[in-house]
This record gives sequence, structure tokens and C-alpha cells, in this order.
Amino acid sequence: MNPRLQEICREAIAWRQDIHRHPELGFDVERTSGFVAKQLRSFGFDEVATGIGRTGVVGRLKGRNGPCTNAGNVAFRADMDALPIHEQTDVSHKSAHAGKMHACGHDGHTAMLLAAAKYLAETRDFSNEIAFVFQPAEESSGGAAEMLSDGLIENFGIGRAFALHNLPGLAVGAFAVRVGPIMAASDVVTIEITGTGGHAAFPHTCVDPVIVGASILLNMQTIVSRGVSPLESAVVTFPIFEAGTAVNVIPAKVVLRGAIRTLNPQVRQNVLARITEISRAAGIAFGIDVRTMFENGYPATVNDADSVTMLREATERIPTVALTENCDPLLATEDFSYILGRVPGAFAFIGNGDTARLHQPLYDFNDEALVYGASFWVSMAQGKRLSLVTRHNPTLGTLIE
Repeated sequence: MNPRLQEICREAIAWRQDIHRHPELGFDVERTSGFVAKQLRSFGFDEVATGIGRTGVVGRLKGRNGPCTNAGNVAFRADMDALPIHEQTDVSHKSAHAGKMHACGHDGHTAMLLAAAKYLAETRDFSNEIAFVFQPAEESSGGAAEMLSDGLIENFGIGRAFALHNLPGLAVGAFAVRVGPIMAASDVVTIEITGTGGHAAFPHTCVDPVIVGASILLNMQTIVSRGVSPLESAVVTFPIFEAGTAVNVIPAKVVLRGAIRTLNPQVRQNVLARITEISRAAGIAFGIDVRTMFENGYPATVNDADSVTMLREATERIPTVALTENCDPLLATEDFSYILGRVPGAFAFIGNGDTARLHQPLYDFNDEALVYGASFWVSMAQGKRLSLVTRHNPTLGTLIE
């Protein structure tokens, strides 16, 4: 690997561990975004814009090889926010803030993109211009959508975008990607069942919402098993069933809350429709009031075929790297999906090795992966195919000029 980049990555380990020690949630990432902006300015970036999507940072860097004919810009994105989890590791850089930790590796994502940014600012051995995007609030608040609302695509001339996410269980030095959906769409459903409560010894005088809730819950199990093709993927899970508070009282109200994950937009629409139909039918059958309410989450993260080819070519230029193409999609969610809804691009996984899983209190980003992530971003920047400008039209698809 490049000796200078390796040297920068050793420095970046300290950046990563400092960010890990000071985790911040959602849009409240002022310390982290301030650190990022300070570093980019010290690297000599052409522009460092702050306050994009509240606390997001975007750095512009122009290559010394000049613009290519009809060339457009590419965006490299890293997320910065942590999770409301109490860390249980014993590492020296353990979180200094109780109830907050980098349990998803966004500290590593930020550090490896900063390492690539420093190297590319020193060499500028690429064409056109790159937008280095550091995003807040990936975990729950849709920071990508906020950055888009602030003109991320238009103001920085972005025609294609890429992102990496670490994956425990995938070997260090390995990458995984697929064309099409790689992360799921998410939705939350709340079902409120309002009956007539009363004494448990006189159930005939009540309209028992617990029985109705149980009926709805059991019938929900048929949505995937009997309503979704075995060749498609969907998850319908109801982990919350709120009912009574005493053994001798039939409650007046029951609340069910569930999570839905899908990869295919048509499957998503059909699953949500079936949840509504089952709930409505139960209300009619039992003569009880049933309300169904949905909260739409992130859409599916869908990779563009040309962008996956560029990603594959980038990994081929990195020694000792392995690539798994057509990996299985994950039914977790990712708000990079909003960006890929506006421009073509790709989201890939980078190996974190044999570590604790994401969103667990014993997790820590593997610093050995940092040099591979930085090398990937450098290789992407220097790839000739990034000289092609791309425009994405929701109706016509991707156009290459």
C-alpha cells in the first residue's frame, strides 16, 4: 500500500479514537463536525461549508489533472453520529459520556474519509472535483434528507455518490456490494384497539381489546408467509403489545407497535395494505374500534449498476483486498438511500473483522480496517471512470454524457 497514506492512517487512528471518546447524537454533533471542518481547512481544501443539514460539513477539493470534457462531481459520504447506548468495552478510548457511544462505527467512517481527504489534498492526483460529505443524524433523524434540503446536490454539483459502512463478521480487507437493493426500507405501524373495559369476572359485559389484539397479531404472521413471494424479502415484527395492568381488570385499550422492513417498493406497498386490511377486518368482526397508523422511515438503499462497477474496479487497485459481489442485502436501514434517490451511486460494506455486532454495547470499530477504507476512497478518486458525468432522472433513469 501507499507508504504516505499508511502514515496518515496511523494519525487517523488517533482522530478516530478521539471521536469515539466523545460521541454525539443525531444533529447534536457540533464537536465532531467542528473537528472535521478544522481538519479539512488544515488540509488546504478549496472550500469547507458548514451548517449543511444543520450540522453537516461538505469539503470541496479540485484535482490537479483538470476537468474532463463534460465531467461532473462525485460525492464521498461518511456519517458522524453515535447511538444512545451505554458502552461496556474496556478500551482506553471508551466513551466519556454515559449513555452514548459509537456503537455503529461512524467514528471509523469519519476517520477513514478524513485520511483519504488529507492524502488527496496533498497529491490532488485526480480529475474534476470531489465533495467530501460528513453527515449528521443517520441513525434516526434522516440527516441525509436534511442535507439534500439544503441543496447538497445542486450547490456542490454532485452527479454520483458513494458511501461505506463497516460490517462485523466480514474480514478486514474485504468489501461486499451488490447491484440493486442492499439495505431495506423501514416503516413503523401503530394499531390502537379501543374496546370496553370492565371486571375480569364479567367478560360478557365488556368488549375485550386483548382478544382482538391477539387475533390481529396472529393474522399478521400470514402477511409474509402467505402474501410475499419466497423470492422476495420482508419482515413484519410486532415487539410491542401494551395491554392491561391488573389481573382482575379487562383493559379498555390495547396498543400494538410493529416494524416493517422490505426491499421491493411493490412488496412494501402490499405489506402495508395487508396490515391495514387485517386490522380493519378484525374491528368489523369484533365490533370494536381499531385505528392503524403508519410512520414511514427510510426508503430502500438501491445501488446503480455502473457505480458498482466503479466500486469493483477501485477495490481491484488495492493490494490484498477481497471483494464479494452480489452479497446478500441487509434488512437494516440506511438514510444514504435518500441521496441515491437523487443521483446514481453505490453503498458498500467494508470488513470490520471478528468483532461485536453493530448497535451492541461491546462493539468497537476495528482500527485495522481504517487503512483499507482510506485506500478505497483514494482509489475511487483516482479512477478514470469517475470522469464521466452522470445525471439521474427518476423517469428516464441514469444518463451518461
